[in-house]
Amino acid sequence: MVGGNKLIAGLCFLLIIIYNCSDQVLATRERRQASTRERAVQSVRETQAREKWKSAKDIAKKHAVGLQSQLSRTFSRKTSKKPELKGFGSKHSDSAIPPAGKGKKKDKNNLSKILNDIEQNPDNPEGFNVEIGDKNVKKQAPRGKQLHTQSQIFKYAYGQIEKEKALAEQNKNLTFSGVISMASDIEIRKRPTIEVAFKDLTLTLKGKNKHLLRCVTGKLYPGRVSAVMGPSGAGKTTFLSALTGKATGCHTTGQVHVNGQESSIRSYKKIIGFVPQDDIVHGNLTVEENLWFSARCRLPADLPKEEKVLVVERVIESLGLQAIRDSLVGTVEKRGISGGQRKRVNVGLEMVMEPSLLILDEPTSGLDSSSSQLLLRALRREALEGVNICMVLHQPSYTLFKMFDDFILLAKGGLTVYHGPVNKVEEYFSSMGINVPDRVNPPDYFIDILEGIVKLSPSLGVTYKQLPVRWMLHNGYPVPMDMLQSVEGMSAPSGEGSSSGAATGGEEEAPSFAGELWQDVKCNVEMKKDILHINFLASHDLSNRVTPGVFNQYKYFLGRVGKQRLREARTQAVDFLILLLAGLCLGTLAKVSDESFGATGYTYTVIAVSLLSKIAALRSFSLDKLHYWRESSSGMSSLAYFLSKDTVDHFSTVIKPLVYLSMFYFFNNPRSSVIDNYFVLLCLVYCVTGIAYVLAIFLQPGPAQLWSALLPVVLTLVATYQNEDDSKYVKYLSDLCYTKWALEAFVISNAKRYAGVWLISRCGALYSSGYDLKHWYQCLGLLIVMGIISRMLAFFCMITFQKK
Repeated sequence: MVGGNKLIAGLCFLLIIIYNCSDQVLATRERRQASTRERAVQSVRETQAREKWKSAKDIAKKHAVGLQSQLSRTFSRKTSKKPELKGFGSKHSDSAIPPAGKGKKKDKNNLSKILNDIEQNPDNPEGFNVEIGDKNVKKQAPRGKQLHTQSQIFKYAYGQIEKEKALAEQNKNLTFSGVISMASDIEIRKRPTIEVAFKDLTLTLKGKNKHLLRCVTGKLYPGRVSAVMGPSGAGKTTFLSALTGKATGCHTTGQVHVNGQESSIRSYKKIIGFVPQDDIVHGNLTVEENLWFSARCRLPADLPKEEKVLVVERVIESLGLQAIRDSLVGTVEKRGISGGQRKRVNVGLEMVMEPSLLILDEPTSGLDSSSSQLLLRALRREALEGVNICMVLHQPSYTLFKMFDDFILLAKGGLTVYHGPVNKVEEYFSSMGINVPDRVNPPDYFIDILEGIVKLSPSLGVTYKQLPVRWMLHNGYPVPMDMLQSVEGMSAPSGEGSSSGAATGGEEEAPSFAGELWQDVKCNVEMKKDILHINFLASHDLSNRVTPGVFNQYKYFLGRVGKQRLREARTQAVDFLILLLAGLCLGTLAKVSDESFGATGYTYTVIAVSLLSKIAALRSFSLDKLHYWRESSSGMSSLAYFLSKDTVDHFSTVIKPLVYLSMFYFFNNPRSSVIDNYFVLLCLVYCVTGIAYVLAIFLQPGPAQLWSALLPVVLTLVATYQNEDDSKYVKYLSDLCYTKWALEAFVISNAKRYAGVWLISRCGALYSSGYDLKHWYQCLGLLIVMGIISRMLAFFCMITFQKK
């Protein structure tokens, strides 16, 4: 009992430490890692700067003639005779260079000599001195701190890039910007561009013949930001799903071309970012941890770690997340960052993988005007690198609307009303006589027209329902046959057109209840079939990006899950405390009986441990379904995700039997050894954890908890039910219950402690229960096999029934 008390005290002390100190341990570790990352970023930036300056210097020497005129205006040569020279060609200079055209040969020799002198003796106190345009140089700075090295020369050249863009286009090789751009081309990787063209794109709901999207034609260009707008029910999100190939339960017609070739856009999913409308971000990770994990798993595998760090830093800076980078995102139970900041983190998860096509579903919902502008400015900087950006918006402000390049306006039914540049949309509607009133936001006014809130004047000869047809005729697109009636009534009054449409609609007979039910069933079946087709159809990868393999992603997932579990250590401590109480109660109440070998107490043990272990294991997958759906659709490994969760759960699998036995064994005092009881409980927890995975993945959280509570009780009753009239089918059914194998292993381990006549006299009791002393290892093996099979079934359900 003394040893048991010490073990109980030690476990209680360990739980108290875990409960109180887990957050502090992680916070300290994160601070140390943050300082390491900052040093790494500084080192990489300095290294890149040195390499670019060296490249710029080499190219500058090769083009010394072209560079002379600008160097003569910018830099001055110090000599030992005069304290300061104002510049090349100055009247105070003893070594002045004549103007261009009068001494070109001498100019070239002097400039080459200057560059050679600095290269051979960079530490010489005589050197170049920046005198013009460098605002960072203090005029009153001490002489010893003045800029006089070759690195400072090219640093100043970097500062002149923006001013000389126009000259760089005309004479690239003879300007500073040309030099720096040629040097930068060596270092900077360019993203592959994606141009998406779609023609007559139509989506029809299977089983109901209802159009969700119809005759949509257009093109999304690289380096441009497109906005998709329209009233509710216009098919904006459906349009994005059709482009990305994720539209399920629909019959798709038309063509979608990627870079001029008709191919599935899913083939480019490694370089395509999709930001969902909901903020699917891990709440128990910090902002930087969320972004860093996405970058490690989705950036090219051959990209150095330092470069990945720089990518994450650039995204954090562009999205304005510096102040909250070490803050937890937060969950429903625990407050974290604000809603607007969470929305920006949601977008940053896709920006850190440096996509070529970025699709966003209502990224500004819930953001104020300033946050929306900050987000859009960050996206426009991405577009400058050739990224094709398309997003769905709801009634943006006028300032935000003018920041877009292209505008796609959809009417109800998924019909295009306008698709073109933003600066020409008002001109197009004005050609039909539709003018935006003063002090009215144009997109709001157009959406109100399509909703029927703003009535168009009959004198215009067009109704809001005829605007899609007008767009088709304006661009020469073919008009569907059932829309020709709108073409014929284009100049008719709006009342006649609406009445004829109503009459036409009235001629259709409403389907019966049975027919409507059959249509719903067909639609659901087709949707499930499409989901299975998408999940198991392997498309050829055309993105030319090699992301980290399964093993590396497993390491990344393992680190993330480990952090999450440490931050949830209090929940784990509560689970252990409940197990302690269960062991205390059952060990006290269930007395050992020599006739039954303690079967009663072990029966309660199997039920209690199964119930508590299943409830705890449900949290592994039921709370992260949305995160898994997003990550798997972006190309992350499902196997790495599953194995990392299961690996971290092994910690609980090993600890929970010890926690339970620390109370149960010393209060119940069975004849079997602690080691035997531990191994049986270890196999039992491993088995029920796998069953809990299946319930968590296949069912919703509510039904999964209900089944987790009912299964141990029902299966235990079936396994222990004894009747002489039992058929062989009942016996086979009981053999499939894991509770029977666990209970038999417990009883056998207890019966082994009886020797001689005691064992012989009780063989009848073992035989009546169907137990055999030689089946102990067999029972443990069956429990382990059951756990492995349940995990395989859970993984199959995870990749099969995932939402798209």
